[in-house]
Amino acid sequence: MPRAVHFEIQASDPQALIDYYTGLFGWSFNKWEGGQYWMIHTGPDEEPGINGGLLPRSGPSPLPAAAANAFVITVDVEDIEAIIDKAESGGVVAVPKMAVPGIGWLAYIRDPDGNVFGVMQADTSAA
Repeated sequence: MPRAVHFEIQASDPQALIDYYTGLFGWSFNKWEGGQYWMIHTGPDEEPGINGGLLPRSGPSPLPAAAANAFVITVDVEDIEAIIDKAESGGVVAVPKMAVPGIGWLAYIRDPDGNVFGVMQADTSAA
């Protein structure tokens, strides 16, 4: 079956979101020579996961209370509480931490530009 191989983050201020995600997850960003686009490297190629891109937003930012009108990426994290605390330095919790029984802990964050992403800490004892 087809698998997701790439994701994109749209940004009103690309550098602000590059700084936010670099500080939050340690992702690296490299400017693509073909235009206003930054390749996002999320981790070692030999580990599960996908890489992505960041580009300038082509229209107005979504309203803060609006539901996401896009695919939402969820990032695997080791310590969800630490990531939530760190995320709140520029973003806000959109959906508080909740148990996904038998899977782990999940929360959704809204970044400084209004994009929503999930964070998941694996924990089979979550209930």
